[in-house]
Formats: sequence, C-alpha cells, structure tokens
Amino acid sequence: MTLQLIGAGFGRTGTLSLKQAIDRVGAGPCYHMQEVARNQHAPRWHAAARGEAQPWDEVFAGYHATVDWPACSFWRELADYYPNARVLLSLRDPDRWYDSVANTIYKAMTQAPTEGAMGTQLAMARRLVLENTFDGRFEDRAHAIDVFHRHNEAVEASIPPERLLVYEVGSGWKALCDFLELPIPDEEFPHVNSTTEFEELLKAMRQANAAQGS
Repeated sequence: MTLQLIGAGFGRTGTLSLKQAIDRVGAGPCYHMQEVARNQHAPRWHAAARGEAQPWDEVFAGYHATVDWPACSFWRELADYYPNARVLLSLRDPDRWYDSVANTIYKAMTQAPTEGAMGTQLAMARRLVLENTFDGRFEDRAHAIDVFHRHNEAVEASIPPERLLVYEVGSGWKALCDFLELPIPDEEFPHVNSTTEFEELLKAMRQANAAQGS
C-alpha cells in the first residue's frame, strides 16, 4: 500500500470532513492528526519537525491518503517521495480559518494538559504548527493569515495542475470524486468537527486527564 492522495491544506480547512469523505468513497484509509494518537506516532512527527528524515512508507503503512497536520507540513517531501500521488489543497476563507484555529487547536495546544501521551502529542503539535509553521507568532493575526496565503500559493505554484485539486470548503462530492475518478456516493457530504464540537472534545480531554491524575 502506498500514498495515492496527499493533503496539503492546513488544519481547520475541513480536513476531518474530507478524511471521512475520502474513506467513504474508497480512497482511504486516510491519515489525519487523529491517527497520530492511534498509531503512537507523536515521537516520529516530533523528530520530523526537528528535521530528522522519516521512513515515509513505515509512517503511512496501511494508508492510501493524508489530510491535515502533521502530514501537510511535509507536502513537498511527500509529493517528491510519492510522484504518482495526487495532491489535495483544501482552502477556506482566511479570516474564518484563523478564527477557527484560534478557537480550537490553538486553545488545545496552549491550554490542554501537558503530561502523558496527550502531552507528547501536544508538544509535537506545538513544535510543528506553532513554532515551525507560524514562527511562534500565531497570535499575530496578520502574520498567521500571511503564512496561510503563502503556503497555499506555494502548493499551487509547485504542483502541476493535472496533479492538483484546489478544494474550497463546502464544495461537496463532485469536485472530489471527479478528481479521484470515483462515483459520487448517494449520501450527504460529511460535516464534522465544528468549533463547538471541538470545544466539547477539548473539555472531555481535560476532564479525562484530571481524572487520571486524581
């Protein structure tokens, strides 16, 4: 099994909904930040964030696709390593994207507990996302949005059009299925992981961590 679809879009551009959609049309399994914990991969990605080369075939063993962080931070390396894989760049209105990140994963990275397995994963995410991607300046809205724009422009400039799908949040099944040359499912496109849902998840994580420490 080898990667056939590389998600280059930042987190909070509908990536969890896309993961579910990719899985449902049979183009998965799809690797997402959720898979890091399931596979105990946080140390691997932390090493990658430090610039250490990774055995990509081992990291993605059992997966056909990726979306979201941490993999999107390595879209260049992955696109070179898997030259036959297509690339999916998920986009969202920049201001809505920033607000979504600020109210979800930024809170998790800066406010959630920092011990145990959860702490290991959060340390990886802080290094990869807050430090490496946003230069420790995510709180600077203009800077973060500029990073977002420059990342998306770099993907579009680097990947040949025939290999790339630029996918706006809310585009539904047709664009994705046409790109993957797969039939459109007879069901609603997934819509999951809203800000409210993420806040509830973060609350549950804090409570679970507190219970373990009591």
